[in-house]
Amino acid sequence: MPVHPLCRAALAAIVAACGCVHAASVGRGRQLLAQYQCGSCHSIPGVASAGGRVASSLKGFGARSYIAGRLANRPDTLARWIEQPQALVPDTLMPAMGVSPADARAMAAYLLELK
Repeated sequence: MPVHPLCRAALAAIVAACGCVHAASVGRGRQLLAQYQCGSCHSIPGVASAGGRVASSLKGFGARSYIAGRLANRPDTLARWIEQPQALVPDTLMPAMGVSPADARAMAAYLLELK
């Protein structure tokens, strides 16, 4: 069944916009990782002054299978981990930093790009 050219153009615009939203979210996530000073504990590629050695390096984080060694490394789980780590792993040393759900999603988007 042929697709109307206007429908094809609209679909292309939607797909392009999704890429821009994702790119903006990734950039915002990088800024937020610096703002919340995550680099005080973690070494995070691409984030200024993020050379911490107290916690694990986040280099290649997007290629990891697990968060904190036990949670599946998926965008929704990572955002929840950033927002409320003790709710997912009660004995974790990672502190809750008061990150909003929207900010946690952006931070997760950046970390998942680190391959």
